[in-house]
Amino acid sequence: MEFVEEFTDEERLKIEQDFSRLADKCYLDHAGTALYGESQLRAVQELLGGGLYCNPHTSRTMEDLIDLVRYRVLRWFQTRPADYSLVFTSGTTASLKLVAESFEFGQGDAEPGSFVYLRDSHTSVLGMRELVRTGRVQPIERAELLQALNEPEDPRRQHPLRPSLLVFPAQCNFNGAKYPLELCELIERNGLRGYGGDAFHVCLDAASHVSTSPLDLSRYRPSFVCLSFYKIFGYPTGLGALLVRRDAEPLLRGKRYYGGGTVKIALSGPDRFHELRDALADRLEDGTINFLSIAALLPCLETLTRLIPGPTMDRIQRHTFQLARHCYRELQALQHANGGRVVDLYHDTAFGDARTQGAIVNFNVLNDDGGHVGFAEVACMAANHGIYLRTGCFCNPGACQRHLRLADDDLLRHYRAGHVCGDANDLIDGQPTGSVRVSFGYCTRRSDVDRLVAMVRRCYVRRSLTGPLSRADVLAQYKSYDRPRLVQLCLYPVKSCGPLRVTAGGWPLAPTGLLYDRAFLIVDEHGAAMTQKKLPAMCRIQPDIADGRLVLRHADLEDEPLTIELEGDGEAGEPAAAHLCQTKVCRDSVQGVDCGERAADWVSRALGVSGLRLLRQSEQEPRRQRQTDRALSLNNQAQLLLVNRTSVRWLRDKVGDGDWDGADAPSLDALVDRFRGNLIVETVRPLEESDWRRVLVGPSQFTVDGPCTRCQMICIDQATGERTAEPLRTISREFGGRMRFGVYLSLAGDWADRELPLGATVSGVIEESE
Repeated sequence: MEFVEEFTDEERLKIEQDFSRLADKCYLDHAGTALYGESQLRAVQELLGGGLYCNPHTSRTMEDLIDLVRYRVLRWFQTRPADYSLVFTSGTTASLKLVAESFEFGQGDAEPGSFVYLRDSHTSVLGMRELVRTGRVQPIERAELLQALNEPEDPRRQHPLRPSLLVFPAQCNFNGAKYPLELCELIERNGLRGYGGDAFHVCLDAASHVSTSPLDLSRYRPSFVCLSFYKIFGYPTGLGALLVRRDAEPLLRGKRYYGGGTVKIALSGPDRFHELRDALADRLEDGTINFLSIAALLPCLETLTRLIPGPTMDRIQRHTFQLARHCYRELQALQHANGGRVVDLYHDTAFGDARTQGAIVNFNVLNDDGGHVGFAEVACMAANHGIYLRTGCFCNPGACQRHLRLADDDLLRHYRAGHVCGDANDLIDGQPTGSVRVSFGYCTRRSDVDRLVAMVRRCYVRRSLTGPLSRADVLAQYKSYDRPRLVQLCLYPVKSCGPLRVTAGGWPLAPTGLLYDRAFLIVDEHGAAMTQKKLPAMCRIQPDIADGRLVLRHADLEDEPLTIELEGDGEAGEPAAAHLCQTKVCRDSVQGVDCGERAADWVSRALGVSGLRLLRQSEQEPRRQRQTDRALSLNNQAQLLLVNRTSVRWLRDKVGDGDWDGADAPSLDALVDRFRGNLIVETVRPLEESDWRRVLVGPSQFTVDGPCTRCQMICIDQATGERTAEPLRTISREFGGRMRFGVYLSLAGDWADRELPLGATVSGVIEESE
């Protein structure tokens, strides 16, 4: 089927104007969060700025406004207060938790009912197992759940029936597969096979579904519905709802904690007497609810309806489904030169109908030999192309296991190998630990999908029949020509800026590695550390150190170098500053000393970004390496990075001359610069450094902390700040999806009063593993 534009030209123009901040960015994580529009924020600001909105316990007007929002939200889902109550929560997770701790599975000594959950569920559903007051807890597989569509009521069902709870998603957040909402009525009426004594009430996890699809609660009436509003509107965050069918309210009396205005009376004495309020929302909304965010829902609802005239969610569903189907089919059609698939798609439908498939496409990239490319590498490459997507298992281990064909033993093995949820450990023994997910919203354009497909095609489709070389093949190409030696030293006084190349003699060592390496960093107006990933132009700031001063230069400020005293905290000619600032480097909190107003003004003008500050790492709160407790400067993971010039030469030979995005292939020196190493060595053969466990440089000793996992930084030309797809693409191909190049080092032995001399002999020590 051809792609048919759902929106009119006028609507499309309004949407693009509302999201002008996207500019050349390609946002494909709408399942993670929708994006808020500019007109939506203006409407919220006008509402909050135009009235006095007090604590609802103080203001009857605020109470009435909240009741109005409840009514409007229920109407959004095609229901009314007579049929459903609405309890505001902090989000879907809190709603599910509230059901888990409140649901009564039985009374007295009677055998309790069952808690059954779909195995392909979010971890927020899995967490309910720890709270429910029944020992009868059981997962159900997708195929078993769908069987209920054809199951008649079992005439042998026992009576009276035990109150039981079934939880499943309206739409799988892993791959967008939708579950028939007819299941809600069928299961509540007929029960589940194997649970003859249970009267099931359905708790529908609607978070993923409602982001791009309508939910009609006048037609499908589960007992409980859990959702988050940021999934629909992007803003406000931290606000969700639990919708409770009126006749199911008596089942939610198991919750023991109360707080705020949820009680009619509470005595402070030892008998703990209290009585909860009558209305469900009044009983369950502990403390002061998020009343300003609740009020903000009104303009959010109205703005989206104006932007996309009704039926709003039906039209959004048609638009996003077409985008997802287009993406699915374009990726499915990609082939390597040998006829092999380029992507492995993880889906339960063939994108034939918006009623069974949502706006999510889930996949992994394959090499031409059928091996997987790690999702972390794909994420890096996407970021290099300005594409925002999601990787991992998306808090849905059940769906991830099923589609990646991982048994529980596999997950435990991965965990013991160091993999945890959310990390970049994407391949273990060639087996993927997660996947890539792209998802679409009403502001997504077809050109965004085409941009993603073009990135996959350009970076991963193998057009020749040659495969990656084995390690033996690589080493066989090179013959011994000299002993390994240290050919260059580089330090980076300002993190993510240009290098200071040591051209003669050597450079002193310090407790953190090379003296003054990554001693400074630039932060934005909010205190967040700036790197070339955010601002590639940082590479154009060039440092020098002489006479106890750091001098920074930039081509656009040729006559205005910035000078910083290295023996103090201030600028040259100014008193030392004592203003301490807090920022983060690789998840570590770091304390820095502000270098003053002139430095801030200089880096802001050099980089063309207002509000930047230059900080120096404070000695009052030293940073330590977690595994070894060694002192660290502001570098990412280790004290030093060693890069082998011979390995870079080999890598450059692997990249075709025409693979540099239309530009000339960089010189060897320029390509070495991209890896931002401290110790640049030249060895007999390429990749020798990968086997080293200890390194001797002249008299100085270092331990190898492991390989450096590469990101899109190496795709930035360090002279111009321009991005290319290489050499990250070739590293991944040549090393079977692993993005490792260079090794981390730490000081060992006695380093005091020593310096590393240029030209020193380098010895790599290989220790046999036991």
